[in-house]
Parts: sequence; C-alpha cells; structure tokens
Amino acid sequence: MQATLSKKERLKSKKTIEFLFSEGKSVAQYPIRLIYTVGPDTEETNLRAAVSVSKRNFKKAVDRNHIKRLLRESYRKNKYLVQQQTTQSYNLMILYTGKEFPSSSRIEKSVMKVLQKFMDKEISKSN
Repeated sequence: MQATLSKKERLKSKKTIEFLFSEGKSVAQYPIRLIYTVGPDTEETNLRAAVSVSKRNFKKAVDRNHIKRLLRESYRKNKYLVQQQTTQSYNLMILYTGKEFPSSSRIEKSVMKVLQKFMDKEISKSN
C-alpha cells in the first residue's frame, strides 16, 4: 500500500462537499475535526479526503496554506490506519479548528487520534 495522496483520493466536487457539511457526521480531537459520509463505492479508492482551515482564525492565506499542507501530509502518512480496516467507501473533510499556529508533530498526533476515533465510531459499527 502506497502512502501517496493521488488526485483520485482528493475530494473536489462542490456538490459532494456541500452534502458532506449538510448531512455528514463528525468526530473531533482538538484542534482537528473530521466530518464524514459514506461515499459511492468506486474501484479507484475507498477514502476521499479534503482539508480546510478557517479564514476567521487565520487571516493570511500563507498561514492557511501552510496548515493545509501539514494536514494533507499527516493524513497521507496515516490513512493506512483506516484503509486496512474497511472496504466501505467514505468521504472525509478534515478541518483545523484551533486558533494558534500548530507544529507538525501536534497536527500529526491529532490526525492519528481523530482517525482512530473515526474507526472506533464508524467501522466498529459496520462490523
């Protein structure tokens, strides 16, 4: 299993993202919040993800982009935790909700914990 984040694994559809925010369930581990829905089964991938950082908390685009880069990298390195456990397809939105600028180690720990919570909540329910 490769630790890459290909184009097929990214969530880009505006329609899907709107559905995710309106109908999705969430799991939180400060400063990360994960919103998810069950997605359509595709052959390409079973997880599709997007990241977001609030403009309200980080005014400068440079800061938002840096945090989004850290979130994507942490997700890319830890998505195997979920992929090994499920065959169900999910759409994920990873939000950074903190107000202070994070370190990469803090983001990595939070992403791992939130993915673990997601697995405990959703995947154990489906088995």
